[in-house]
Amino acid sequence: MQPTRISLTAPEISSLWTQFMFETMSICFIRYALEHLEDPDIIKIYKKSLELSESHVQKVKEFFEGEGYPIPKGFTEEDVNIHAPRLFQDPFYLYYMYIMTLQGLTGYSLSLSTSIRADLRQYYINCNTETMSLFEKNIEALLTKGLFSRPPVLPAPENIDFVKHQSFLTGWFGERRPLTGIEIGDITFNMNKMHMHVALKVGFCQVAASKKVRQYINRGMEISTKHITAFERIFREEMLNSPVSWQSHVTSSTTSPFSDKWLMYQVQLSSQIAIAFYGTALSVTSRADIAEKYMAMTTELVRYAEDGANLMIENGWMEEPPKASDRRTLTKGKKEGIENNKQEK
Repeated sequence: MQPTRISLTAPEISSLWTQFMFETMSICFIRYALEHLEDPDIIKIYKKSLELSESHVQKVKEFFEGEGYPIPKGFTEEDVNIHAPRLFQDPFYLYYMYIMTLQGLTGYSLSLSTSIRADLRQYYINCNTETMSLFEKNIEALLTKGLFSRPPVLPAPENIDFVKHQSFLTGWFGERRPLTGIEIGDITFNMNKMHMHVALKVGFCQVAASKKVRQYINRGMEISTKHITAFERIFREEMLNSPVSWQSHVTSSTTSPFSDKWLMYQVQLSSQIAIAFYGTALSVTSRADIAEKYMAMTTELVRYAEDGANLMIENGWMEEPPKASDRRTLTKGKKEGIENNKQEK
């Protein structure tokens, strides 16, 4: 007797769909980068990343086919011109891969936590293991080449202590307490991501074909720069070191390697992930002034992402994600059919 087939749940289908979009987008970027990379260590990392992404896309297709679910279009050769001039220097390509592997690890962990079926759980465990290995090679290369900006360090306290005053939570008036290690870590991480956003958007502004897309990306660059400035101000007040900028690693090319659809998806993805990480930082920040900054920044990014989604819809670039059946429409159609039958009789 054959075992009963277990259908994929809504979160499982959605995770696979999201991964397909992410991986096909990544394949376009990696294939373009490999046409220009010169550093053998970075080339090795990118070749491994391409191997993983292509294997993931194939596996996701198999899951979809097993469910009789249509395979998304995602991004194809139409969205990349691998022969376009170099847009970024080798160090930035390495840093970009560092940030993207971090995002991949976060996504795979979330997908694993929402997966019920055994084969899918094992698949995401494998994805996580593979990506952790890639992350290790990536960060080791950044450290070896002197490209990694280490976060601030904390002096060791003489003894443990407990919070005695509610002033620990304040930050607007009077003396502000020093930042906690968690707050320092989150600000450093979010600054690192925003520095990547700025460098990407500088390059994308130079090459986007559509005026509206250029204007939208330029607006995003201004938002990211403003957020970096706010974070740096907090660190200056605490006399802590900030991560370095990557804008200088953008070339002067004005020939686009990517379709405007691809550019918009990358910007949208970066904005959505930034919103998620700001939310995580907000949940563990106990100084009120910093929490307020995160809330304001998140609101600004939400509005920006919404405008980006509208621009993508306007151009027919937003592929519709998996969704539930519209029961209201189905029920309405059934009721109308019954009424028509009654009238005919």
